[in-house]
Amino acid sequence: MANKILFGFHAVTVRLKTAPRSIVEIHVDASRRDQRMRQFAERAREAGAKLVDSDDERLSKMCGTHRHQGVVARVEPLATSHSLDDTLDAVEGDPLLLVLDGITDPHNLGACLRVADGAGAHAVIAPKDHAVGINATVAKVASGAAETVPYFMVTNLARTLNELKERQIRIVGTSDDAQKSLYELDLTGPLALVLGAEGSGMRQLTGRTCDERVRLPMKGAVESLNVSVASGICLYEAMRQRER
Repeated sequence: MANKILFGFHAVTVRLKTAPRSIVEIHVDASRRDQRMRQFAERAREAGAKLVDSDDERLSKMCGTHRHQGVVARVEPLATSHSLDDTLDAVEGDPLLLVLDGITDPHNLGACLRVADGAGAHAVIAPKDHAVGINATVAKVASGAAETVPYFMVTNLARTLNELKERQIRIVGTSDDAQKSLYELDLTGPLALVLGAEGSGMRQLTGRTCDERVRLPMKGAVESLNVSVASGICLYEAMRQRER
């Protein structure tokens, strides 16, 4: 399996913490001598990682962007759960899942993964034909969460949602025209929260598959929120209710 690229302090630091032996080498901007870079380099050496001095041009070519913060790592892919079923079978307690329908922007996906990690979601699910995969930009924005939150791209999202129902997982979707507010709903128990792209929302078939639909109260002039912000609101409300 080919090596992959991670870039940015957060993404590479998380890999240093979780799987240092999977790091082939870390390229750093030799012109950066600030405290953050010195501390990062010290941590990398303590973890036994190979450091390579590079310049901005080489780093940008490696990761395809100038927003690398002077840190680009070449790493071996980590072994992940073979399937969504494997992940769900390993969950202790009630599963909490985030389902993203139609999210094609890597920055949005990265932010959603970061929120999912923070709220303790067990997995993020998306359809193969209406989603972005995990790439270096996603990993950078996710600040390490792309390494910790299982992300499954499924062939048929509606079928997958029905399979979740067979596991007694309730499917709750967000919709601007829903009658019930998010804060009126019991979000405890096995739960999958479904969010669509900003503006267009969930596809019709996805919406029909949901057990319930809720709206996020909007008091101002804007009609909708960015999907990562909406994901954060929904997941953290679920977490709040579960911890009562």
